[in-house]
Amino acid sequence: MSAHQQQPAVLNPLQTARRLAADFAETAAERDQRGGTPKAERDAIRNSGLLALSIPTQYGGLGASWSETLDIVREFAKVDSSIAHVFGFQHLMLATVRLFSRPDQWQPWFEQTARKNWFWGNALNPLDTRTVVKKFDGWREFSGKKSFCSGASDSEMLIASAIDESAGGKLLIAAIPSGRTGITLHGDWDNMGQRQTDSGSATFERVRVEENELLLDPGPLSTPFACLRPLIAQLHFAHIFLGIAEGALEEARHYTLKEGRPWFRSKAQHVSEDPYVLRHYGEFWVGLESVRALVERAAEQLDEAWRKEHNLGSEERAQLALSIAAAKVTASRTGLDICSRLFEVTGARSTHASLRLDRHWRNLRTQSLHDPVDYKIQELGEWALSQTRPTPTFYS
Repeated sequence: MSAHQQQPAVLNPLQTARRLAADFAETAAERDQRGGTPKAERDAIRNSGLLALSIPTQYGGLGASWSETLDIVREFAKVDSSIAHVFGFQHLMLATVRLFSRPDQWQPWFEQTARKNWFWGNALNPLDTRTVVKKFDGWREFSGKKSFCSGASDSEMLIASAIDESAGGKLLIAAIPSGRTGITLHGDWDNMGQRQTDSGSATFERVRVEENELLLDPGPLSTPFACLRPLIAQLHFAHIFLGIAEGALEEARHYTLKEGRPWFRSKAQHVSEDPYVLRHYGEFWVGLESVRALVERAAEQLDEAWRKEHNLGSEERAQLALSIAAAKVTASRTGLDICSRLFEVTGARSTHASLRLDRHWRNLRTQSLHDPVDYKIQELGEWALSQTRPTPTFYS
């Protein structure tokens, strides 16, 4: 079946995701070593119908809530956090056009995405100001470079940004076809983790952008509802961190039970009776239970905020921001701890290169540097001490 043909209805998205995840797990370690674009896996997601997961049913989608959508991001992250990253970004990009543009823009984009199984990629990164705008009569031109373009390779549509220096450095955001003349995706992502997210660089050489492709009304940071976009991104990362940690713990558990040996000074007959191994697993479980509670609570709050749309108030948005910040901080810290300490319960033989158990730590460490967790903690401290609400920005 062509990746651009309309797919049959997905009766149970979570079961579909779990079947895909089981297949992805078979090659995850090998693909981590190889890097590059996971073309077969991306096509499997296309053919599954899950690219339309968060699109409302009236536009041909599956009508999933954010809780349901992010649960599937988490399922993928348990086995392959690169796939989870680009799949989550698919729905973040769709949220971007929904939040920043007019209905006569986002509705056709939603319909075409559901009908043609479009993958959306990211070339936004507002901190990278090297791409600039020239204005012409009825259209604009983007020229320059952009970094961290996750999922841009093998995509049909891009969310791209550029700086309009004639308007005092205003950020302009557009939704444009990935194959438009002048766009070059370099495939130069070769980092220690998230190795199949295609988060490398792009070059824009006099790329024409039509007025109806610009996301100007209402635009970013314009209303409390529009300000949900960065919070969705933050909660997406928290779900990835949780999924990575859950997947790492499951791999460690399997290895411990099947391959582990009690230390010679232990009186245990089997490693599962070693008191120190049990202590580590108990601590891992307590940490994950804490993360699960915070992440799931924040997702429920996001669902409620999303349903309110333009009736969402700034105070409600601020409380959601605090919940998501707490979830992300805890998911990052707990995940990094588990992914590092898992070797204490699996032993020296588990460091064999073929297992690549270190990929869990490398993936989480790479993704958690997206923005410094210290600044999330500062926001939480300002609230805890002085009841100062976080100020919306493009990143929080």
